[in-house]
Amino acid sequence: MSSNQDKITYESLLEGNKTWVAETLKVDPNFFDELAAGQTPPILWIGCSDSRVPANQITNTMPGDIFVHRNIANVVTHNDMSLLSVLDYSVNVLKVKHIIVCGHYGCGGVNAAMGNKQVGLIDNWLRNIKDIYHANEQEVAKIQDPQQKFDRMVELNAIHGAKNVMSTSIVQNAWAAGQEIGVHAWVYSLKTGLIKDLNTSASSASDVSPLFKMDIT
Repeated sequence: MSSNQDKITYESLLEGNKTWVAETLKVDPNFFDELAAGQTPPILWIGCSDSRVPANQITNTMPGDIFVHRNIANVVTHNDMSLLSVLDYSVNVLKVKHIIVCGHYGCGGVNAAMGNKQVGLIDNWLRNIKDIYHANEQEVAKIQDPQQKFDRMVELNAIHGAKNVMSTSIVQNAWAAGQEIGVHAWVYSLKTGLIKDLNTSASSASDVSPLFKMDIT
């Protein structure tokens, strides 16, 4: 891995692009014409910015298949206008069928949030994960193995993110209008390459906690 990274330069990125275009056109001469015609991705992916978790590659999909939003530790909050803008566009314009919040084991953001070391400006962002840690403190405290505790916090962060998506007015209004949207929480393993479904899904407002269910008329 490191030897390949040593070969990556500014110039090599541009050369790599040309190689990719040439190889893609050999397989499908119309690929870029069709791609340029517009996008209708069925999936919105909310994931971590970690360079090791590329949505298309780990799901074996193509450009145009997944609309992607990424941030440090795949955090979903109700005051993140960037994420909410992506969500609104995905639901109301692109009409995506599924919204996936995908965390990954070994997430540096979650690990930092579980400790007390000052990192920098990002400490303010990680506070959102600390709140999740605090809300689930009793469950997490019962886990003795440090790695298992870390892994569970990664899962809880993704689950919490998916539940936050479910409780937005954007998604609930779409459900009320009869739009078919599934919201899901996943976690990806860097060690195995496999995705784990965390069995936290919703396809209607009836799947949302009464506390967050909106009275939409």
